[in-house]
Amino acid sequence: MLEKQFRPFETALDHDRALALLKEAVAGADDGELFLERRRSEVLVLDDGRVKNASYDASEGFGLRAVCGETTGYAHSTEISEKALKRAVETARLAVGGGGGTLAAPPQSTNRRLYSDHDPLLDATFPAKIETLREIDAYARALDSRVVQVSATIAASMQEVEILRPEGLLVRDARPMVRVNVSVIVEQNGRRESGGHGEGGRIALDGLIAPEKWQSATQEALRIALVNLEAVPAPAGVMEVALGAGWPGILLHEAIGHGLEGDFNRKKTSAFAGLMGQQIAAKGVTVLDDGTIPDRRGSLTVDDEGTPSGKNVLIEDGVLVGYMQDRQNARLMGVKPTGNGRRESYAHAPMPRMTNTYMLGGNADPSEVIAEVRDGIYAVGFGGGQVDITNGKFVFSCTEAYRVENGKIGAPVKGATLIGDGATALKQIRAIGNDMKLDPGIGNCGKAGQWVPVGVGQPTLLIGGLTVGGSAA
Repeated sequence: MLEKQFRPFETALDHDRALALLKEAVAGADDGELFLERRRSEVLVLDDGRVKNASYDASEGFGLRAVCGETTGYAHSTEISEKALKRAVETARLAVGGGGGTLAAPPQSTNRRLYSDHDPLLDATFPAKIETLREIDAYARALDSRVVQVSATIAASMQEVEILRPEGLLVRDARPMVRVNVSVIVEQNGRRESGGHGEGGRIALDGLIAPEKWQSATQEALRIALVNLEAVPAPAGVMEVALGAGWPGILLHEAIGHGLEGDFNRKKTSAFAGLMGQQIAAKGVTVLDDGTIPDRRGSLTVDDEGTPSGKNVLIEDGVLVGYMQDRQNARLMGVKPTGNGRRESYAHAPMPRMTNTYMLGGNADPSEVIAEVRDGIYAVGFGGGQVDITNGKFVFSCTEAYRVENGKIGAPVKGATLIGDGATALKQIRAIGNDMKLDPGIGNCGKAGQWVPVGVGQPTLLIGGLTVGGSAA
């Protein structure tokens, strides 16, 4: 059944009354808005030939914010009604107190659209999606007799938001999201290893569930699993590390990106606080956060405060030139918002978050970058990791990595972890490939309990002096 568009001011609220209540909430404040959202999502998981999960979720609600100085009053409700809004006004007003603020200028409006408003949940029927998952399972098992388990996931969602500003500006955005994941486990001589691959973005689902797409994803998942089946224990010690292009940019995102978000720098809890205009990375290193790339997972036509997303340079030729800002932190730091105010849902207040964060390519051929490695590893896939924002220290596990000696790629290694800190790693970049690419559309980012979709990317890189944790004797 075709869902009607989310239009809360036509079905649940009187626009003029809602605007009057919003103005009451932010009287004497510096900023604020009414954020209304409807989200629908579906996740189907086939595991080992059986439907493990088939869920459909629908939610809607609003969040009301009033900002005064560094204090934020926030109230939210699953009920979109004037009665609920009145209660929210009373709560949000507590942060304003005696007021005295000057309402910040509204964000600029935009007619730009970075993705279609097509609803991906309508692209295929439930039976068709289940049949696609079964085809993925059968295809993976037919590719190699060593495949003993297959897990496949199809996920689609549609988020619709309306943001009402105290000046009367009303911003709308409809945000599709899809993802297909395949994971396989192979077994040989009693040894089991796994591999996985996924793709996604703000696109139609039928593009991802076409046979040529899921077959390619399945082949990649199997390739990684078979590589790991031949892997030897990873070495340990301080050594050179080459990072592959694309998804390994997740290390850049975690170890460096979070440290360049405005709130951490305003509060001086980031390792990069107070370093604006200084050389913080090797020459040639240029890092951007770009929410304007069409159809990408981390892209936004407007952020969750109504600010159009931007293409923001953070590091230019090794020099720190910018932070990612939401409206509150930008105002407190005396700079302009960058379109990075993001929230997980109407139940959360916005904060500075990354969109698509990547490093520009250099001039070296990727083979030349690998050839410079005398003694180290070549990491092309990453799993989980941990980062301490205050000092940039990180620990990341590799899901696909190889031993490199004298410029030659050798055996795959298992159990490798990369240990270091972002500030040091930036300065130890010795070679940058010309093959920059973005990840396949699978990134999620957590901060302060909120999760949002993001993108990452980078070229092949050579970093000297990272600590590699391994199990080789």
